[in-house]
Amino acid sequence: MKHIGNLNIPKGAVKSKKRIGRGQGSGKGGTSTRGHKGQMSRRGASIPAFFEGGQMPLSRRVPKFGFTNNFRIEYQEVNVSRLQELAEKNAFENNVVNKDVLYNLRVIRKKKLPVKILGVGELTVALQVTADAFTQTAKNKIESNGGSAIVNG
Repeated sequence: MKHIGNLNIPKGAVKSKKRIGRGQGSGKGGTSTRGHKGQMSRRGASIPAFFEGGQMPLSRRVPKFGFTNNFRIEYQEVNVSRLQELAEKNAFENNVVNKDVLYNLRVIRKKKLPVKILGVGELTVALQVTADAFTQTAKNKIESNGGSAIVNG
């Protein structure tokens, strides 16, 4: 019966370490399995992953182009038509729409990113919408139905 105190390692489970550089008789002396001469036969040899043997690397051959604006604001976009769909399902309490309500209804994915209301679609319900930004058409559509478009901050 096997207990934790008398377990045996199965035969062949543990291999002995390859002892290199211990004389010719070991079969792994002389070059120590590194081959003859060349960069990788020397001690401390390591080649960077992107190194291409002295050829101009791809990262330097390919031209740079374009421009990245570090001050760009990435908005989560919500269309007026989506607000209309949710209003028809009575998803809004007292017709109040804000970031927390949209997050709880899974219309937006992240609370930290700002929300922008876009003017795609029609709106027939008076909603009190609070968001970080509005397009002019979205603002007009919300206010034409007796609602209000309030900009955060």
